[in-house]
Amino acid sequence: MKLLIVPGVLALRPEYASIEDPVAELRKAVAEATDWLGDGRLVTANGSAMRTEKAPGHFDARAETFDAALGAALRAGDLAALRRLDTVLAEELWADVAALVAIAGELSEVTSVEVDYDDDPYGVQYWVVRWECS
Repeated sequence: MKLLIVPGVLALRPEYASIEDPVAELRKAVAEATDWLGDGRLVTANGSAMRTEKAPGHFDARAETFDAALGAALRAGDLAALRRLDTVLAEELWADVAALVAIAGELSEVTSVEVDYDDDPYGVQYWVVRWECS
C-alpha cells in the first residue's frame, strides 16, 4: 500500500501563487508525489506553526525539538514513535498530527520512505513524504 503525507495548507492551491512564491517547491513536490500515489491513501499533516516570531502561532522554543522528533519519525517510517507523539504538545504548537497518529495505529510496517520536501516557510514545518507499507 502506498501512503502520501502532505500538509493541508491552502497555499498549495495554484491560485495562491504569487510573484514571490515561498511554497513553489512544496507545491511541486506535492504534485509529483500525488502522481506517484495513484489510487492509495493521502494523509494531511504538518509540524508546528510556531517556529519563528512571524509564524502564525508566533515563536515557541519547544517547536524545533518537537518538529525534529516528528521529522525523524517520518523519515524512518517509525510508527511506534508516531503513536507516542505528545498530542497535547502538538495541539499547543499548532501541529496537525491527528491523522498521522491514527494511521500509525493502523499500519504494521513501513517498508520504504522517500522525503520529497522538508522545510518551514512561514514558520510552519511542512513535509511531503512517500511511504510504502505492508
